Amino acid sequence: MSIDPAVPVPAVSPQLAALADSVREIEHHVAAAGWDGPVRVFALVRTQHMLRTEPGLASQLDSAVLDAARAEPWHLTSVEQEELPAAPDLETLLAGLSWPSTVDGMAVTVERVVLPPAAEEAMPQDTEAALEYLLAHPERQDVRLVVGALRDGPAWCAVRTRAHDDDEQVGQGPDLVPGLVSAVRSTLE
Repeated sequence: MSIDPAVPVPAVSPQLAALADSVREIEHHVAAAGWDGPVRVFALVRTQHMLRTEPGLASQLDSAVLDAARAEPWHLTSVEQEELPAAPDLETLLAGLSWPSTVDGMAVTVERVVLPPAAEEAMPQDTEAALEYLLAHPERQDVRLVVGALRDGPAWCAVRTRAHDDDEQVGQGPDLVPGLVSAVRSTLE
């Protein structure tokens, strides 16, 4: 594929670039722990601001991270949230989260099983039967989703399939999982 120099390439905002970098970093971090993991939630905070309010944190960060934060005002640090509140499902968990104004964004990771649309249409209505159908279906795909959003700003998604479990095979884009993007955004309102 070649790029036509006469066609302008849309500029990426510093916020979107920082968010995309943060989501990729979170995805690689979670992938290192393997599959079949729990839902994980991360606060996203601008590193420069974090270091101004808590200077002692600088000793806990890698020098490359500190250099990147000095060079880019929108550099983000992800802070995993321990001890999430109990919730029967992801939607309920996200609906119960809120963030102080010092948090610039948030990200969530979740694993799901997906089917092609035609197979979904044939899924039984009964919950137990649907679960059996889903787990036994030959076309099912296990996926890990990472969705991040900034307060009043962009969103970014990363999707990895178990069948193509490789850092170079991670799909990315601003709105790959619209429903989850919306749920993540609602925690920041």
